[in-house]
Amino acid sequence: MPYVDAYGAKLYFEESGHGYPIIFIHEFASDIRGWESQLRHFSRGYRCIAYNARGYPPSDVPEDASLYRWQFAVDDIAAVMRDLKIECAHLVGLSMGGYAALQFGLRYPEKASAIVAASVGSGSHLSQREAWLRETSVLARIFIEHGMVSMSERMARGPARIQLKYKDQKSWREFVVRLRQHSALGMSNTMALCQALRPSLHDLRDQFLEMKVPVLLAVGDEDVRCLETNLMLKSTLPNAGLWICPNTGHAINLEEPLAFNAQIENFLGAVERCSWRRGFPGIELASHLGWCRQACRDNSSAEVDAETADASVICLHD
Repeated sequence: MPYVDAYGAKLYFEESGHGYPIIFIHEFASDIRGWESQLRHFSRGYRCIAYNARGYPPSDVPEDASLYRWQFAVDDIAAVMRDLKIECAHLVGLSMGGYAALQFGLRYPEKASAIVAASVGSGSHLSQREAWLRETSVLARIFIEHGMVSMSERMARGPARIQLKYKDQKSWREFVVRLRQHSALGMSNTMALCQALRPSLHDLRDQFLEMKVPVLLAVGDEDVRCLETNLMLKSTLPNAGLWICPNTGHAINLEEPLAFNAQIENFLGAVERCSWRRGFPGIELASHLGWCRQACRDNSSAEVDAETADASVICLHD
């Protein structure tokens, strides 16, 4: 099995396709298998990499709880890029993975050419914060006490997940089966140390105001915990667009895979054509991103003439 070395854990990954790299970062209740529809679609024109977070077999499940802090989730993206010799990539993250992708954009802006942050924001809004901290504490304990078989269907019937069952019962049953196969220890430690202790996205507003990486925010209109936070992010991130998918809950990539793929494809195409938010006031290209990555099979880089390059977006194609 292919692995990359991260601090305190080996991370299992899969890759397919050729071209400019896209890294897929999964949510708390999923793993690499949840990206199947996206990997099949985008591997036709991109080099697609997806990996399992620490605590999600066949990645390592460290016994040391301190190895699950949210900062490791961010640095694990950098570890994947380092081991696979990727200098810069598009990032597509869902929920916990979307949070890590946004934090990555703050910490390593030179490595992120575009970010899709889907279903982000659970527990971030001030009105939810206290309840979120209580809930994560209880869930972390229940995973260990009751195990994943007991917890899987309960999670899959949550108010922002039951939509998948109504739309696609086969996909919902597959989601439940995957949940049963997760590590109770990995889920518990991830909930207690990563999910519960991560900063609220609202606390990062000042930092997001300075982040120039192109961002597509995607959220379902029935994902109540995330809606207000996505509106805040849209008004704060200077180079962001927001897509709200109707009649959709938290697992937006499973509920509406065709629409989700189309939105990502349109977004990445606009970034690569240098037309994403072209001419919008306040959009400037960071000086260290004044170069392009040509999406080709050898993943070679090409310099851009600073005098002729469009400074409104990151240029990825000639």
